[in-house]
Amino acid sequence: MAYIFHQDQLPHLISEVPGRKRTFFVNKELTKIDDMLAGVMHYDAGASSPYHYHEVCEHFYFIIEGKGSVETEEGIRDVGPGTMVFIPPEAKHRLRSVGGPLFYFEFQAPNRFKTHILDGTPADLNWNHVDGTVWVQT
Repeated sequence: MAYIFHQDQLPHLISEVPGRKRTFFVNKELTKIDDMLAGVMHYDAGASSPYHYHEVCEHFYFIIEGKGSVETEEGIRDVGPGTMVFIPPEAKHRLRSVGGPLFYFEFQAPNRFKTHILDGTPADLNWNHVDGTVWVQT
């Protein structure tokens, strides 16, 4: 059967590090599969992910609203609405909102990966559910 939902019915998570919010559309808890992880992210002005990489994981961002910058080992590139960013496995990266809020769709596959923080803290992997429970990104 199809998995049909409205975003208001899905888990909303708030990063322990201020400025980042996410809503999962597909994850192990919702769909009982670990082939992918997908959802939308909201960054406040100036918010960013830590500089990090994922083992065994392809990663996509599709920018919907706002402007940002993507930092990789090759340098920093500006991104905006309509931009698709592909991060191959093991590639070091950071996404930052620039000049205001940033709203984007994120897709990671498979959802059997490990995240390594290179510039940040372990708190960067902690996301608080509205109900008080914590989801820790691995």
